Amino acid sequence: MTQTLKEQYLKEIRPALQKELGLKSVEAVPKMVKITVNTSSKDFKSDKDLLEKTKGWLSIITCQVPLETRSKKSIAAFNLREGEVVGLKVTLRGNRMYDFYQKLVSIALPRLKDFQGVSRKTFDRNGNYTLGLSEQIVFPEVEYDKIGRIQGLEITISTSAKDVPSAEKLLSALGMPFTKQA
Repeated sequence: MTQTLKEQYLKEIRPALQKELGLKSVEAVPKMVKITVNTSSKDFKSDKDLLEKTKGWLSIITCQVPLETRSKKSIAAFNLREGEVVGLKVTLRGNRMYDFYQKLVSIALPRLKDFQGVSRKTFDRNGNYTLGLSEQIVFPEVEYDKIGRIQGLEITISTSAKDVPSAEKLLSALGMPFTKQA
């Protein structure tokens, strides 16, 4: 993908946000720092084929090889042993982050069933936004026949914003389709 979103942010969105938020320095304007995409399954320890297929589709949609996350300690109630693979994660920064965000906002989210917009309530105190998708097939690169089974994924967009309203203005300016406020 071309860097149209990054260029648009630098040339148009950042100066407009600086004026709207009343900031003196252009470096004080909120920006996206990283996007973390992760998924997990209890079956990773027993089904290595599922783990490999999950690595495949996650690397296709993010253009980066996922990192295996392992359990830190054993928990007998969950039949979990220390060091077993419990999930996969990818941290995107720079150009890949903007490419993924643009693909998420313009292609993947509109493909969700009965999509009315994303919630404004999943910001944390520091201005980071978390979004959960129940199925990975909303991304056009993922082929249903090759994925093994439907899995969900969690996307966390970390911003440099100090509070929720400025982070919300940043993501809205970048094209995040939030639900309408009542």
